[in-house]
Amino acid sequence: MRLRALLETDALGLRLLGGEDELDRSVRGVMTTDLKDPSRYLAGGELVLTGLAWYRVPEDAEPFVRILASAGVAGLAAGEAELGDIPDDLVRACSRHRLPLFAVNESVAFATITEYVVRQVSGERAGDLAAVVDRHRRLMTSGPAGGGPEVVLDLLGSDLDLRAWVLSPTGRQIAGAGAPLESGLAATLAGEHLAATRTGRRGPHRLTTGGTTYSLFPIRNTGRGAAPASRDVRETVLSDWLLAVEADASDWPAARLDLLQGVTQLIAVERDRRDAARTVRRRLAQEVLELVQTGAAPAEIAARLRVAAPVLLPGLGTAPHWQVVVARVEWDPESGSGVVDGGPVAQALLEEILVDPATVGADSADRIAVAHHGDEAIALVPLPVGPLPDSEDEGQAAGLGLHADALLATVREPLSSGLADDGRLTLGVSAAVHSAEGLRGALEEARHARRVAAARPGRVCAAGHHELASHVLLLPFVPDDVRRAFTARLLDPLRDYDRRHRAELIPTLEAFLDCDGSWTRCATRLHLHVNTLRYRVGRIEQLTGRDLSRLEDKLDFFLALRMS
Repeated sequence: MRLRALLETDALGLRLLGGEDELDRSVRGVMTTDLKDPSRYLAGGELVLTGLAWYRVPEDAEPFVRILASAGVAGLAAGEAELGDIPDDLVRACSRHRLPLFAVNESVAFATITEYVVRQVSGERAGDLAAVVDRHRRLMTSGPAGGGPEVVLDLLGSDLDLRAWVLSPTGRQIAGAGAPLESGLAATLAGEHLAATRTGRRGPHRLTTGGTTYSLFPIRNTGRGAAPASRDVRETVLSDWLLAVEADASDWPAARLDLLQGVTQLIAVERDRRDAARTVRRRLAQEVLELVQTGAAPAEIAARLRVAAPVLLPGLGTAPHWQVVVARVEWDPESGSGVVDGGPVAQALLEEILVDPATVGADSADRIAVAHHGDEAIALVPLPVGPLPDSEDEGQAAGLGLHADALLATVREPLSSGLADDGRLTLGVSAAVHSAEGLRGALEEARHARRVAAARPGRVCAAGHHELASHVLLLPFVPDDVRRAFTARLLDPLRDYDRRHRAELIPTLEAFLDCDGSWTRCATRLHLHVNTLRYRVGRIEQLTGRDLSRLEDKLDFFLALRMS
């Protein structure tokens, strides 16, 4: 707004005392002060309101006005309530520095002027920003990107004083203006957004945490790969980005909500552009996967890997080691919501999970190639290391690269919200291999590890190659009815006894097996006298007809506890 508009509003009670030639100055804000030196609080373009409490002698006027003029303020409005008429030396000082000066009638509160200026400036900024957003949208849909999401978020911060971040469904920051969100808070926001989306609530969703309210806007894919509006929300909920704004949008006018919707559409266009770059990497993974699964010669697979390495690891002079990660997203068929193809969902999700959670930016997945085969996604992950001596290759490679638990550590909470009560993610990770010959085994290893993860409780589970050398490998392949019958026969008598007598036989059995049958160590762990422990073990043997001094019976109990 212009200074001239202030004089045209009778309700503000302003009278011009000087600076008529400067009334076309733009007002970008308002600030009230009675400090002799308010320079540290001035950014330029403000209308400064003062009650003149700083004025004591005529000599005070010149330095005060000089400070305002040097800061680039738009004008000065002085209240008449304190001194009555505005001092002449203040009028002369403003004239010397070409600073417009207004007198504020004592019947008008500064709050009235402040509210009016803020309302006018905010409305104009919103209109200007909407025009900028529209211009960026046209540029980005018809030509090269205009700076990416960061440009739009900077505009939100500078013109509307809104802090905002673009987040992935796991809470990883894609873009942001200013300081990044703390990772735990980002994951919480993403989880709230996913949970609200799964329940069918319309955005923006709101969450108040730590005394701060955030509004969460979905970013829908609007490009060539966009899903029809009628498609099941489960097909996109685990891949869509979101815009988190540090503000409560519940009382926003429609114009501002429309503006933010325009921002999300603009970011969606940029995402579609960046997603197109994944096509090459996905094709590479698909080609390698088909060669491996059809039993192609190692030399042919190696040739394809040599093509993939420069794309996934540009500038790397030697062939890397590789890992295989297999993921599956399954939806409960009894949920009554129809059948969802889990392969593409798992593919998009795995591409996100494999990005280092500390990495900021949308282009950080450019070293990940993920294909999907049926309802499972398969990732070919290069490890940027050179070849090791033959005698050390396999041993050292085994300790390289990705670890199953670490992959899900930061994403388990938000993904569980997105999967809700009818979805499940399981993931398996192979050991690192250093040659084409090892990829077939790595793929089978990752698939077996995923089955181990599937045998565990929970919405989001993972297992690694190191677990395949233990008895746990056998458990996923035991039919469910056999597992239930086996565990019931051994453990139900103990559970029933515990319910009736609170005897804690199950915890005692677990501790006894964990201590390898050592009476002393087990009694110490449970804080029991050894005789009490012997009584409990005797009761376990009596109820089950088993002998815990026999290896076979110990192993049966151990497996029953693992399968229960």
